[in-house]
Amino acid sequence: MRKFVLTFVVAALGWVSSYAQYSDHRGRNTDSLERVVAGWTCERIESASADQVSGLISAYKDLMWGYLQTNRDKSMEYARTALRLSSERGFWYAAQDASRVLGMHHYAAEQWDSASFFYNKSLEMIRKMEDKVTTRYNDKIYDQKSIDDAKSALYGALGNMYNVMDSIPRAMEYYKMAGDIFDKYGWKESNAILWYNMGETWLEEGDMSQAEECYNKSLGYARESGDSLQISSPLKGLGALYLAQGKTSRALKCLEEADKYYSLHEDQEFRARLETLDVMRKVLIQQKKQLRWLFWGALCLVMLMVVLMLYVRRNVLLKRKSTVADEVIEEAISDMEKTEDSLDSPDVELTDRERQILQFISQGKTSPQIAEKMYLSLPTIKWYRKKLLIKFEASNTADLVFKAKEKGLI
Repeated sequence: MRKFVLTFVVAALGWVSSYAQYSDHRGRNTDSLERVVAGWTCERIESASADQVSGLISAYKDLMWGYLQTNRDKSMEYARTALRLSSERGFWYAAQDASRVLGMHHYAAEQWDSASFFYNKSLEMIRKMEDKVTTRYNDKIYDQKSIDDAKSALYGALGNMYNVMDSIPRAMEYYKMAGDIFDKYGWKESNAILWYNMGETWLEEGDMSQAEECYNKSLGYARESGDSLQISSPLKGLGALYLAQGKTSRALKCLEEADKYYSLHEDQEFRARLETLDVMRKVLIQQKKQLRWLFWGALCLVMLMVVLMLYVRRNVLLKRKSTVADEVIEEAISDMEKTEDSLDSPDVELTDRERQILQFISQGKTSPQIAEKMYLSLPTIKWYRKKLLIKFEASNTADLVFKAKEKGLI
């Protein structure tokens, strides 16, 4: 899959630069062009003028590019012819172009030695452009812009080859060299494609940080260029990246924006839109899973909090009961230590707890109700009631309340 994408990208890098002013060869009538070039015999070519040969080479290049994605054999055949004619007569720009396309075809077939040979051939032609080599057929001196355009396309092709060969650092070197040239001339669309390609590489390598940085750079260049198709590609890449990170909301936002742009060119990019919608479908599936896990997680958290609150409450109650029990024991010991004289005293001495219990009794509270409110056991409350009956020398609860009121204790 990576090889297929990079094969298309390296072609696109040559097509979309501002300088090259590429018009899509897939829309050209290749049958008509083939009929034109078929009429050119070797004898006719030998006697043709430089302008005629230049036009013929351009026709071979159109066929070479036109069949690039549809017919490998024909594309290579026309590339070889274009290379032979242009290199023999000194049309160096056309020669480097044809050499690079032949390298691309061998690269796509994983014939690395042959691909390297033709890429080096392309570099050789570029050097002749730089050295201002002329021939009797062509005395044109190429400007720096033409030379840089050829270099950037070659660097992109070399980057793709090393990318597929898993020599990622070397691939990135060539990509960045191409990117520097694109920046030099403000070729935003080319840089958008280049950085998107780098993002795809890092995503496949599993380096999410590098991938996100490259996609965002691609998106920045694409927005500056104003090309909606270029904008949609890095958005789709970011959507796939955020999906891999589990950031489904961000992924969905990027994919919806990408689909909006793809829908403007559905007749041209139907396959790309289908890929975007497929990633969007995966995002929605993962979102449902996340929501399901979120629901069960929240439910478990609530249950855990309830259990924790009950546990804390139980511990608080136990602590209170333990404290009260200790106080009751101390109070009982204190009562035992009192002298008989103090017990025969006409004044009734009550502890704070006895006063509280006496108050509850006067309000008609039952022993279980008093026990709950005071965090004491039922037997302890009964024990206190007996103590109060004894202290007030009362025969029953009603008598106890009556005598307590008489003494002004309630």
